[in-house]
Amino acid sequence: MTTIHEVNADQLIKKAAEELKKLPELKPPRWAAFVKTGMHKERPPVDPDWWYIRAAAVLRKIALLGPVGVSKLRTKFGGRKRRGHKPEHFYKGSGNIIRKILQALEKAGLIKQAQKGVHKGRILTVKGNSFLLNIVSQITGKPIARKEKKKKEKPEKEKAEKEEKPKKKRGRPRKKKGTEEKKS
Repeated sequence: MTTIHEVNADQLIKKAAEELKKLPELKPPRWAAFVKTGMHKERPPVDPDWWYIRAAAVLRKIALLGPVGVSKLRTKFGGRKRRGHKPEHFYKGSGNIIRKILQALEKAGLIKQAQKGVHKGRILTVKGNSFLLNIVSQITGKPIARKEKKKKEKPEKEKAEKEEKPKKKRGRPRKKKGTEEKKS
């Protein structure tokens, strides 16, 4: 079965951006033509479809990282700022852009908010996972192998054999209290 890990990230993001353009929920806002993608950038993006490319990259990161929030994605999409003769520093990416993209992807039904243990954030839905897997299969040319949930029932012979076998004790054998020999 092919997964997201087996495909080149650039190809996956480019193809996913083309597919995301078809979704009506993922229209870029009016201000997207004038805004920089982070404090570390000097100019706005040149590509007119940068909104869809960033949305595809965010969707891929959510698929890879599991429950992830705006803060971690800001770090992933940040970069170093050139400050003239001063040393360069890392700056996070724009939180507003990532937040709006997450809200649009959530509206489209590709991601949802969830909590796994102590981690909470956005994860892929079944629709989002199949969306990415379809793109992976288009790129690789291999069909998607769907997993079928079937419970395997053990034959009655195996059940009976398990019941007959006594359980082995683990660890070292312990001496009983009354049988200790005194050393002379």
